[in-house]
Amino acid sequence: MAITTRTPGVDGVDEAAGVLREWQHDGAPMQLHPGDLGWFRRFGAEATAAAVRTWSRGGRVLAVGLLDGPGLLRLTTAPDARRDEELARRLAEDATRPERGVLPAGEARVETPVDALLHDLLSGDGWGVDEPWTPLRRDLAEPVEDPGARIEVIGPGRAHVRAAVQRASFDGSTFTDERWRAMAAGAPYADARCLVAHDERGDAVAAVTVWSAGPGRPGLLEPMGVHRDHRGRGHGRAITVAAAAALRELGSSSAVVCTPGSNAGAVATYASAGFRRLPEVRDRVRPAVDRRTSEEP
Repeated sequence: MAITTRTPGVDGVDEAAGVLREWQHDGAPMQLHPGDLGWFRRFGAEATAAAVRTWSRGGRVLAVGLLDGPGLLRLTTAPDARRDEELARRLAEDATRPERGVLPAGEARVETPVDALLHDLLSGDGWGVDEPWTPLRRDLAEPVEDPGARIEVIGPGRAHVRAAVQRASFDGSTFTDERWRAMAAGAPYADARCLVAHDERGDAVAAVTVWSAGPGRPGLLEPMGVHRDHRGRGHGRAITVAAAAALRELGSSSAVVCTPGSNAGAVATYASAGFRRLPEVRDRVRPAVDRRTSEEP
């Protein structure tokens, strides 16, 4: 049967997120998570639908992609389809040919699991590799220690606090309480939490959003940030420990996060919170482009 590429409507985004949930499991390589769609939902339902692509055969979704900013396609496949040659060739063609409506001509990147055949095909087409990213994982089988800070779970009435910490953590961030509400209105947020850490003076100093993929599956931290005026005081570790605890309460088997390999401070923060560093991963790139951030596309 032929493989079809689709840009789903708003309802189709929830279906794609559901498929992504089923593909998450401990031991899998770092891959697109339903929380990635949930975080993108801050731009609204219609924008999220326009950024999602699915590839199907015989009525079964085999791959899900997210256009996470200009020229960046983040995608993953069903675990049993990583080396499916027909699927990999279709993905490579869609990524390479601008008229397919997936990636533009010129600068482009593709993020896909390290064991995907797509890597080999893109390499053969002249795609290189981008700068390394570092995935980290914490097992949640055992109870999580106390974070050592007051942690607030953010609801609609406190969205402005979460948004303010986000803007103070990432240069150029456009996150607002309205965007928080748009994000929280999406289906993936039903299994998510926004947390803010407060220091001894009561100031909001760090924030994180955690995304569960369901009981017994890895949960995602995306994003985590520390207020620029309060760095170097252990707040990053505190909010990361709190994130792990929240995911365990949601039933997650582990907590995963990915950060640029060049960000030694972030890697050290996650390690101090009990996360184990995993082998680096690299996007495929055509040609070299700017490194992405985890805050805004």
